Amino acid sequence: MTKQPKYRKIVAYLKKGIQVGEYPVNSYIPSEHEICHQFKSTRTTVRRALDELIQEGFILKEHGRGSRVVERNKALGLLTVKGFSGSTDFEVRTVISVRPTLTVWAPLKSFELTEEEKSAACVYFQRIRHINDIPVVVENNWYSSKSLGPIQVDDFVEGSFFKTLRQKYLIEIMGVEQEIRSIAATTELAEQLRILKGTPILHITVRFRTSKLGLNLYGELYCNTTEYPIHNSYFI
Repeated sequence: MTKQPKYRKIVAYLKKGIQVGEYPVNSYIPSEHEICHQFKSTRTTVRRALDELIQEGFILKEHGRGSRVVERNKALGLLTVKGFSGSTDFEVRTVISVRPTLTVWAPLKSFELTEEEKSAACVYFQRIRHINDIPVVVENNWYSSKSLGPIQVDDFVEGSFFKTLRQKYLIEIMGVEQEIRSIAATTELAEQLRILKGTPILHITVRFRTSKLGLNLYGELYCNTTEYPIHNSYFI
């Protein structure tokens, strides 16, 4: 078995600390000197590890202060749905309306499934986001059961699928494809969003690539932006 380079051991150690919340966003990881001492390594090796974490969007070096943990989704420029307005004053409540379950793939017009995905069942679940008890987003999600089994509702971290993948499975989002369009609300969506049938709503389809080989995450979001406009720094 090939021996793992020491810088990779440092990367794995620090990355796990960030993923599980030991080093939360805006905190600072140990200094280069501390890491050198802990791993009995040279400063050159430590800096190589830190450079990799910077490239992957986990940290940002600040002159005279050290390496700060950053919100990785923002570093990657991903569209998300955390702040439905530009303010953090609104409390978002997530209701899991369909629990994760094995099923057949729904037609995904925006993205072509891989051959491996087509040959497997998928895990499907649905969530509805509320602000001030007003439903603003209906979100459908799918992923291949070959890559990851159904996640129990009680295992969700703060209602966030991304946080759950990161903290409990050490899986990261590596990139995203997305399409955005306006559609008229169907009868079902109108009931879920408490609006009139035919009301214009925002339809976002996304495919996220992850750090786990073969695992893509597919989503459809139906957004009522009348009261709370969608911002580009959200949570899935």
